[in-house]
Amino acid sequence: MNHEPTALSRYARPGRLTSAGAYAGLLDAVPTDPAAITRTIQGLVIHEHIAGAYDVTLSDADRSSVHLRPADELLAGIAGRDGRPLDLPRQPEHRVAGNCRHYSVLLVTVLRERGVPARARCGFGDYLAQGRYEDHWVGEYWNSEQRRWIMVDAQLDNLQRELFGIDFDVMDVPRDRFLVAGEAWTRCRAGRADPDTFGLSVTDEAGWWWIAGNLMRDAAALGTVELLPWDSWGAMPEPEETIDEERMALFDELARLTLDPDEHADELRRLCTDQRLRVPPTVRNDLRHRDEPV
Repeated sequence: MNHEPTALSRYARPGRLTSAGAYAGLLDAVPTDPAAITRTIQGLVIHEHIAGAYDVTLSDADRSSVHLRPADELLAGIAGRDGRPLDLPRQPEHRVAGNCRHYSVLLVTVLRERGVPARARCGFGDYLAQGRYEDHWVGEYWNSEQRRWIMVDAQLDNLQRELFGIDFDVMDVPRDRFLVAGEAWTRCRAGRADPDTFGLSVTDEAGWWWIAGNLMRDAAALGTVELLPWDSWGAMPEPEETIDEERMALFDELARLTLDPDEHADELRRLCTDQRLRVPPTVRNDLRHRDEPV
């Protein structure tokens, strides 16, 4: 899309999970340039599954931060470990454990705090595991000069770019390298991609159920509710569940609308009021096997 969306303002202000809250003052130390913001976040967060590449071993207590949803709680954890200004990178062992979603949410939080339209996107990258589309989150921000959304992978620092052999600009991720969940769903429905290549290699899980889950998470994020990668609710299929035709049709429509969420903003908003898709006050944390408030 190269014309200016009419609903940019909703993405230019903090959301339920992207408000810095009492920690907003900490963001004053963060640079304004998107690339510099991304480098700053990389100095504050360590990916729980890549910690070993930084010679860091995370304890169970360290890993508990991956379950934090709101940005202000992430910022509280960062400040609690090291009270220095955020633009000073922490040593890897002093960073807060998170995952791709946490990098993306912090990027969106900083940009929205400054009035820059930004949003998190849930989908799959083809650059993290050989021959697979790996479960992943990125951020998007609206570039007013270029009049387009620019996709940013805030997780990929210099070490990870070398580790994964990244050969593109992580500050402008090509949309055929990261597929939003609706694109993944559409390709698989058309027979142009294999659903069994979409999932998470660390758990050796993939398939239609995983794509459908990310489709709902992406729609929620477009509604400014950026949930955890393992949160589930409503029509989201169980692992390895065969999806019935009624839900397949529902997901077909959700995929169509999320592929161009600005063009279809009103339709998408209406569809997401459907009780099968609407984010409830509590969701299921599938890793902790319990319901938790959003």
